[in-house]
Amino acid sequence: MKLRKVLAIAMASMMVFGLTACGGNDAAPAEAPAEEAPAEEEAAPAEEEAPAEEAAPAEEAAAEDADAAADAAGAGGNIGVCIYKFDDAFMTTYRNALQEILEGKGYTVTFMDGKNDQAEQNNQINNFIAQKVDALIINPVMTSAADQIIATVKDAGVPTVLINREPTADQMSAYDKLVYVGCDARQSGTMQGELILDTPNKGDINGDGKVSYIMIQGDPENVDAQYRTEFSVKALTDAGIEVEELDLQRGDWDRNKGQEIAQNDLAKFGEDIEVIFCNNDDMAIGALQAIQAAGRKVNEDIYLVGVDALDAALNEVAAGNMTGTVLNDAQGQAEGAVQAMEDLLGGKTYAAGEQSIYVDYVKVTPDNVADFQ
Repeated sequence: MKLRKVLAIAMASMMVFGLTACGGNDAAPAEAPAEEAPAEEEAAPAEEEAPAEEAAPAEEAAAEDADAAADAAGAGGNIGVCIYKFDDAFMTTYRNALQEILEGKGYTVTFMDGKNDQAEQNNQINNFIAQKVDALIINPVMTSAADQIIATVKDAGVPTVLINREPTADQMSAYDKLVYVGCDARQSGTMQGELILDTPNKGDINGDGKVSYIMIQGDPENVDAQYRTEFSVKALTDAGIEVEELDLQRGDWDRNKGQEIAQNDLAKFGEDIEVIFCNNDDMAIGALQAIQAAGRKVNEDIYLVGVDALDAALNEVAAGNMTGTVLNDAQGQAEGAVQAMEDLLGGKTYAAGEQSIYVDYVKVTPDNVADFQ
Protein backbone atom coordinates (compact mmCIF):
# COMPACT_ATOMS: atom_id res chain seq x y z
CA MET A 1 0.00 0.00 0.00
CA LYS A 2 2.91 2.41 0.69
CA LEU A 3 4.06 1.95 -2.89
CA ARG A 4 0.58 2.66 -4.19
CA LYS A 5 0.34 5.85 -2.12
CA VAL A 6 3.70 7.08 -3.39
CA LEU A 7 2.67 6.35 -6.98
CA ALA A 8 -0.68 8.02 -6.44
CA ILE A 9 0.88 11.18 -4.98
CA ALA A 10 3.50 11.34 -7.73
CA MET A 11 0.94 10.99 -10.49
CA ALA A 12 -1.37 13.45 -8.77
CA SER A 13 1.38 16.02 -8.48
CA MET A 14 2.23 15.70 -12.15
CA MET A 15 -1.40 16.23 -13.12
CA VAL A 16 -1.73 19.29 -10.87
CA PHE A 17 1.45 20.81 -12.19
CA GLY A 18 0.15 20.23 -15.69
CA LEU A 19 -3.10 21.98 -14.86
CA THR A 20 -1.37 25.02 -13.32
CA ALA A 21 1.50 25.13 -15.85
CA CYS A 22 3.91 25.46 -12.93
CA GLY A 23 7.45 24.71 -14.06
CA GLY A 24 9.91 24.98 -11.18
CA ASN A 25 8.48 24.31 -7.70
CA ASP A 26 9.36 20.59 -7.43
CA ALA A 27 10.03 20.94 -3.73
CA ALA A 28 6.48 22.01 -2.90
CA PRO A 29 4.62 19.13 -1.21
CA ALA A 30 1.49 17.86 -2.96
CA GLU A 31 -0.54 18.44 0.18
CA ALA A 32 0.48 22.11 0.58
CA PRO A 33 -2.50 24.05 2.04
CA ALA A 34 -4.34 26.43 -0.25
CA GLU A 35 -3.39 29.42 1.88
CA GLU A 36 0.27 28.98 0.90
CA ALA A 37 -0.59 29.58 -2.75
CA PRO A 38 0.04 33.37 -2.74
CA ALA A 39 3.80 32.83 -2.50
CA GLU A 40 3.61 30.80 -5.67
CA GLU A 41 1.35 33.41 -7.29
CA GLU A 42 3.92 36.10 -6.59
CA ALA A 43 6.52 34.09 -8.44
CA ALA A 44 4.17 33.57 -11.39
CA PRO A 45 1.48 36.29 -11.57
CA ALA A 46 0.25 35.10 -14.96
CA GLU A 47 -1.14 31.97 -13.28
CA GLU A 48 -3.75 33.83 -11.22
CA GLU A 49 -6.51 32.48 -13.46
CA ALA A 50 -5.87 29.01 -11.93
CA PRO A 51 -7.00 29.58 -8.31
CA ALA A 52 -5.01 27.62 -5.73
CA GLU A 53 -8.15 26.24 -4.15
CA GLU A 54 -8.94 24.37 -7.38
CA ALA A 55 -5.66 22.47 -7.19
CA ALA A 56 -6.73 20.37 -4.24
CA PRO A 57 -9.81 18.83 -5.94
CA ALA A 58 -7.79 18.26 -9.10
CA GLU A 59 -5.00 16.69 -7.12
CA GLU A 60 -7.46 14.52 -5.22
CA ALA A 61 -9.01 13.28 -8.45
CA ALA A 62 -5.57 12.61 -9.88
CA ALA A 63 -4.63 10.69 -6.76
CA GLU A 64 -7.73 8.54 -7.13
CA ASP A 65 -6.89 7.89 -10.76
CA ALA A 66 -3.32 6.98 -9.86
CA ASP A 67 -4.47 4.70 -7.06
CA ALA A 68 -6.84 2.97 -9.47
CA ALA A 69 -3.96 2.55 -11.91
CA ALA A 70 -1.86 1.07 -9.13
CA ASP A 71 -4.69 -1.33 -8.30
CA ALA A 72 -4.89 -2.37 -11.93
CA ALA A 73 -1.14 -2.93 -12.04
CA GLY A 74 -1.34 -4.99 -8.86
CA ALA A 75 1.49 -5.33 -6.42
CA GLY A 76 3.96 -4.86 -9.24
CA GLY A 77 5.57 -8.23 -8.61
CA ASN A 78 6.15 -11.09 -11.02
CA ILE A 79 6.17 -14.44 -9.27
CA GLY A 80 7.30 -17.76 -10.73
CA VAL A 81 5.86 -20.95 -9.25
CA CYS A 82 7.30 -24.39 -9.99
CA ILE A 83 5.12 -27.41 -9.13
CA TYR A 84 6.63 -30.89 -9.28
CA LYS A 85 3.71 -32.14 -11.38
CA PHE A 86 0.28 -30.71 -12.09
CA ASP A 87 -1.65 -33.98 -11.99
CA ASP A 88 -0.92 -34.64 -8.31
CA ALA A 89 -4.29 -34.29 -6.56
CA PHE A 90 -2.99 -32.53 -3.45
CA MET A 91 -0.69 -30.18 -5.34
CA THR A 92 -3.60 -29.24 -7.59
CA THR A 93 -5.50 -28.07 -4.51
CA TYR A 94 -2.39 -26.27 -3.27
CA ARG A 95 -1.72 -24.68 -6.66
CA ASN A 96 -5.28 -23.37 -6.93
CA ALA A 97 -5.02 -21.86 -3.44
CA LEU A 98 -1.71 -20.17 -4.32
CA GLN A 99 -3.13 -18.76 -7.53
CA GLU A 100 -6.20 -17.34 -5.80
CA ILE A 101 -4.14 -15.70 -3.04
CA LEU A 102 -1.39 -14.31 -5.28
CA GLU A 103 -3.72 -12.95 -7.95
CA GLY A 104 -6.01 -11.60 -5.24
CA LYS A 105 -3.06 -9.58 -3.96
CA GLY A 106 -2.35 -8.25 -7.43
CA TYR A 107 0.74 -10.28 -8.32
CA THR A 108 1.41 -11.51 -11.82
CA VAL A 109 2.00 -15.23 -11.38
CA THR A 110 3.15 -17.94 -13.77
CA PHE A 111 2.89 -21.64 -12.88
CA MET A 112 5.08 -24.31 -14.46
CA ASP A 113 4.51 -28.07 -14.50
CA GLY A 114 7.72 -29.94 -13.69
CA LYS A 115 6.15 -33.15 -15.02
CA ASN A 116 7.97 -35.05 -12.27
CA ASP A 117 11.24 -34.39 -14.12
CA GLN A 118 13.96 -32.59 -12.17
CA ALA A 119 15.88 -31.58 -15.30
CA GLU A 120 12.70 -30.03 -16.68
CA GLN A 121 12.15 -28.12 -13.45
CA ASN A 122 15.76 -26.90 -13.40
CA ASN A 123 15.23 -25.39 -16.85
CA GLN A 124 12.03 -23.73 -15.66
CA ILE A 125 13.83 -22.18 -12.69
CA ASN A 126 16.58 -20.88 -14.98
CA ASN A 127 14.00 -19.43 -17.35
CA PHE A 128 12.21 -17.65 -14.51
CA ILE A 129 15.53 -16.16 -13.39
CA ALA A 130 16.28 -15.01 -16.94
CA GLN A 131 12.87 -13.33 -16.97
CA LYS A 132 13.88 -11.50 -13.77
CA VAL A 133 10.97 -12.63 -11.62
CA ASP A 134 10.80 -10.92 -8.24
CA ALA A 135 10.43 -14.15 -6.27
CA LEU A 136 10.14 -17.91 -6.73
CA ILE A 137 7.94 -20.49 -5.03
CA ILE A 138 9.29 -23.98 -5.70
CA ASN A 139 7.86 -27.42 -5.00
CA PRO A 140 10.96 -29.51 -5.81
CA VAL A 141 10.63 -32.62 -7.93
CA MET A 142 13.39 -34.24 -5.87
CA THR A 143 14.65 -33.13 -2.49
CA SER A 144 18.01 -34.61 -3.47
CA ALA A 145 18.25 -31.76 -5.99
CA ALA A 146 17.89 -29.13 -3.29
CA ASP A 147 21.58 -28.20 -3.28
CA GLN A 148 21.49 -27.36 -6.98
CA ILE A 149 18.21 -25.45 -6.70
CA ILE A 150 19.46 -23.44 -3.73
CA ALA A 151 22.79 -22.63 -5.42
CA THR A 152 20.95 -21.44 -8.52
CA VAL A 153 18.55 -19.08 -6.75
CA LYS A 154 21.31 -17.83 -4.44
CA ASP A 155 23.59 -16.95 -7.37
CA ALA A 156 20.70 -15.04 -8.92
CA GLY A 157 19.76 -13.38 -5.62
CA VAL A 158 16.08 -14.32 -6.02
CA PRO A 159 14.04 -14.60 -2.80
CA THR A 160 12.70 -18.16 -2.75
CA VAL A 161 10.08 -20.13 -0.83
CA LEU A 162 10.28 -23.91 -0.96
CA ILE A 163 7.01 -25.78 -0.39
CA ASN A 164 5.75 -29.30 0.27
CA ARG A 165 9.15 -31.03 0.07
CA GLU A 166 11.62 -29.98 2.71
CA PRO A 167 15.40 -29.98 2.28
CA THR A 168 17.66 -30.41 5.29
CA ALA A 169 18.45 -27.47 7.54
CA ASP A 170 22.09 -27.67 6.42
CA GLN A 171 21.08 -27.35 2.78
CA MET A 172 18.85 -24.35 3.40
CA SER A 173 21.46 -22.58 5.53
CA ALA A 174 23.42 -21.81 2.36
CA TYR A 175 21.07 -18.93 1.49
CA ASP A 176 19.44 -16.48 3.89
CA LYS A 177 16.73 -15.40 1.43
CA LEU A 178 15.32 -18.92 1.43
CA VAL A 179 12.55 -20.38 3.59
CA TYR A 180 10.54 -23.60 3.65
CA VAL A 181 6.81 -23.52 4.37
CA GLY A 182 4.99 -26.80 4.89
CA CYS A 183 3.99 -29.41 7.39
CA ASP A 184 6.15 -31.68 9.52
CA ALA A 185 5.58 -35.09 7.94
CA ARG A 186 6.53 -36.80 11.19
CA GLN A 187 3.37 -35.35 12.70
CA SER A 188 1.21 -36.76 9.91
CA GLY A 189 2.70 -40.22 10.30
CA THR A 190 2.17 -40.12 14.06
CA MET A 191 -1.45 -39.12 13.55
CA GLN A 192 -2.02 -42.04 11.17
CA GLY A 193 -0.78 -44.40 13.87
CA GLU A 194 -3.03 -42.68 16.40
CA LEU A 195 -6.04 -43.23 14.13
CA ILE A 196 -5.34 -46.97 14.39
CA LEU A 197 -4.76 -46.79 18.15
CA ASP A 198 -8.14 -45.08 18.50
CA THR A 199 -9.98 -48.11 17.06
CA PRO A 200 -11.65 -50.48 19.56
CA ASN A 201 -9.01 -53.20 19.12
CA LYS A 202 -6.06 -50.84 18.40
CA GLY A 203 -5.68 -52.40 14.97
CA ASP A 204 -5.47 -56.00 16.15
CA ILE A 205 -8.60 -57.20 14.42
CA ASN A 206 -7.87 -60.95 14.63
CA GLY A 207 -6.74 -60.76 18.26
CA ASP A 208 -3.38 -62.48 17.74
CA GLY A 209 -1.53 -59.85 19.77
CA LYS A 210 0.02 -57.96 16.88
CA VAL A 211 -0.98 -55.58 14.11
CA SER A 212 -0.17 -56.93 10.66
CA TYR A 213 -0.02 -54.22 8.02
CA ILE A 214 1.02 -53.29 4.53
CA MET A 215 2.54 -49.90 3.75
CA ILE A 216 1.88 -48.18 0.44
CA GLN A 217 4.58 -45.54 0.25
CA GLY A 218 4.86 -42.45 -1.91
CA ASP A 219 8.21 -41.69 -3.47
CA PRO A 220 10.77 -43.14 -1.02
CA GLU A 221 13.22 -40.37 -2.00
CA ASN A 222 10.73 -37.84 -0.64
CA VAL A 223 11.24 -37.00 3.04
CA ASP A 224 7.46 -36.83 3.57
CA ALA A 225 7.13 -40.43 2.42
CA GLN A 226 10.02 -41.47 4.63
CA TYR A 227 8.61 -39.82 7.75
CA ARG A 228 5.01 -40.92 7.21
CA THR A 229 6.21 -44.48 6.73
CA GLU A 230 8.38 -44.44 9.82
CA PHE A 231 6.24 -42.50 12.26
CA SER A 232 2.90 -44.16 11.53
CA VAL A 233 4.36 -47.46 12.71
CA LYS A 234 6.38 -45.81 15.47
CA ALA A 235 3.16 -44.48 17.02
CA LEU A 236 2.02 -48.09 17.44
CA THR A 237 5.28 -49.42 18.82
CA ASP A 238 5.64 -46.45 21.17
CA ALA A 239 2.22 -47.42 22.55
CA GLY A 240 3.50 -50.94 23.22
CA ILE A 241 1.81 -52.57 20.22
CA GLU A 242 3.62 -55.38 18.44
CA VAL A 243 3.62 -54.93 14.67
CA GLU A 244 4.27 -57.11 11.64
CA GLU A 245 5.10 -55.58 8.27
CA LEU A 246 3.71 -57.85 5.56
CA ASP A 247 4.74 -55.63 2.68
CA LEU A 248 6.09 -52.16 1.85
CA GLN A 249 5.94 -50.92 -1.73
CA ARG A 250 6.24 -47.57 -3.43
CA GLY A 251 3.06 -46.27 -5.00
CA ASP A 252 4.47 -42.89 -6.11
CA TRP A 253 1.41 -41.04 -4.73
CA ASP A 254 -0.66 -42.57 -7.55
CA ARG A 255 -4.20 -43.95 -7.16
CA ASN A 256 -3.80 -46.67 -9.78
CA LYS A 257 -0.58 -47.89 -8.21
CA GLY A 258 -2.23 -47.89 -4.80
CA GLN A 259 -5.03 -50.04 -6.18
CA GLU A 260 -2.61 -52.45 -7.83
CA ILE A 261 -0.40 -52.89 -4.75
CA ALA A 262 -3.38 -53.44 -2.46
CA GLN A 263 -4.96 -55.87 -4.89
CA ASN A 264 -1.82 -57.99 -5.14
CA ASP A 265 -1.23 -57.95 -1.37
CA LEU A 266 -4.83 -58.84 -0.56
CA ALA A 267 -4.54 -61.80 -2.89
CA LYS A 268 -1.23 -62.83 -1.33
CA PHE A 269 -1.84 -62.21 2.36
CA GLY A 270 -5.63 -62.35 2.54
CA GLU A 271 -7.15 -61.89 5.99
CA ASP A 272 -3.72 -61.56 7.59
CA ILE A 273 -3.80 -57.90 6.54
CA GLU A 274 -5.37 -55.88 9.34
CA VAL A 275 -4.20 -52.37 8.41
CA ILE A 276 -3.30 -50.61 5.18
CA PHE A 277 -1.23 -47.48 5.68
CA CYS A 278 -1.06 -45.15 2.68
CA ASN A 279 1.23 -42.13 2.52
CA ASN A 280 -1.51 -40.13 0.81
CA ASP A 281 -5.23 -40.20 0.09
CA ASP A 282 -4.97 -40.86 -3.63
CA MET A 283 -3.23 -44.18 -2.98
CA ALA A 284 -5.70 -44.90 -0.16
CA ILE A 285 -8.64 -44.47 -2.51
CA GLY A 286 -6.98 -46.87 -4.92
CA ALA A 287 -6.47 -49.31 -2.03
CA LEU A 288 -10.15 -48.93 -1.11
CA GLN A 289 -11.14 -50.04 -4.60
CA ALA A 290 -9.06 -53.18 -4.13
CA ILE A 291 -10.48 -53.80 -0.65
CA GLN A 292 -14.05 -53.57 -1.92
CA ALA A 293 -13.28 -55.79 -4.91
CA ALA A 294 -11.87 -58.39 -2.52
CA GLY A 295 -15.09 -58.40 -0.49
CA ARG A 296 -13.48 -56.83 2.58
CA LYS A 297 -15.15 -54.18 4.72
CA VAL A 298 -13.23 -51.22 6.13
CA ASN A 299 -13.62 -50.74 9.88
CA GLU A 300 -14.96 -54.29 10.23
CA ASP A 301 -12.23 -56.63 9.00
CA ILE A 302 -9.56 -54.15 7.84
CA TYR A 303 -8.47 -50.58 8.57
CA LEU A 304 -7.40 -47.99 6.00
CA VAL A 305 -5.79 -44.59 6.58
CA GLY A 306 -4.39 -41.89 4.30
CA VAL A 307 -3.08 -38.32 4.38
CA ASP A 308 -4.25 -35.07 2.75
CA ALA A 309 -8.02 -34.94 3.44
CA LEU A 310 -8.87 -34.67 -0.24
CA ASP A 311 -12.58 -34.18 -0.90
CA ALA A 312 -12.89 -37.74 -2.22
CA ALA A 313 -11.25 -39.12 0.93
CA LEU A 314 -13.45 -37.02 3.20
CA ASN A 315 -16.49 -38.51 1.48
CA GLU A 316 -15.16 -42.03 2.07
CA VAL A 317 -14.44 -41.31 5.74
CA ALA A 318 -17.98 -39.97 6.15
CA ALA A 319 -19.37 -43.09 4.45
CA GLY A 320 -17.36 -45.40 6.71
CA ASN A 321 -15.12 -46.59 3.88
CA MET A 322 -11.93 -45.16 5.37
CA THR A 323 -10.87 -45.33 8.99
CA GLY A 324 -9.55 -41.80 8.76
CA THR A 325 -7.19 -39.39 7.09
CA VAL A 326 -4.95 -36.52 8.12
CA LEU A 327 -5.61 -33.00 6.90
CA ASN A 328 -2.66 -31.62 4.97
CA ASP A 329 -3.76 -27.99 5.07
CA ALA A 330 -3.18 -26.75 1.51
CA GLN A 331 -4.93 -23.44 2.17
CA GLY A 332 -2.97 -22.76 5.33
CA GLN A 333 0.31 -23.67 3.66
CA ALA A 334 -0.46 -21.50 0.63
CA GLU A 335 -1.23 -18.54 2.89
CA GLY A 336 1.98 -19.16 4.82
CA ALA A 337 4.02 -19.44 1.62
CA VAL A 338 2.72 -16.13 0.29
CA GLN A 339 3.31 -14.40 3.62
CA ALA A 340 6.88 -15.72 3.75
CA MET A 341 7.42 -14.58 0.15
CA GLU A 342 6.20 -11.09 0.98
CA ASP A 343 8.46 -10.99 4.04
CA LEU A 344 11.42 -11.88 1.82
CA LEU A 345 10.42 -9.23 -0.72
CA GLY A 346 10.29 -6.77 2.16
CA GLY A 347 13.92 -7.50 2.97
CA LYS A 348 13.60 -10.15 5.65
CA THR A 349 16.32 -12.79 5.86
CA TYR A 350 16.34 -16.10 7.74
CA ALA A 351 19.10 -17.33 10.00
CA ALA A 352 20.40 -20.88 9.69
CA GLY A 353 18.23 -23.28 11.67
CA GLU A 354 15.24 -20.91 11.52
CA GLN A 355 14.23 -21.44 7.90
CA SER A 356 11.30 -23.83 8.31
CA ILE A 357 7.75 -22.65 8.98
CA TYR A 358 5.29 -25.42 9.82
CA VAL A 359 1.52 -25.65 9.53
CA ASP A 360 -0.09 -28.29 11.75
CA TYR A 361 -1.81 -31.40 10.44
CA VAL A 362 -5.23 -32.39 11.81
CA LYS A 363 -6.67 -35.88 12.34
CA VAL A 364 -9.92 -36.46 10.46
CA THR A 365 -12.30 -39.17 11.71
CA PRO A 366 -15.96 -40.02 11.17
CA ASP A 367 -16.67 -37.93 14.28
CA ASN A 368 -15.29 -34.66 12.90
CA VAL A 369 -15.23 -35.17 9.13
CA ALA A 370 -18.25 -32.91 8.65
CA ASP A 371 -16.13 -30.00 9.87
CA PHE A 372 -13.91 -30.37 6.81
CA GLN A 373 -16.49 -31.01 4.09
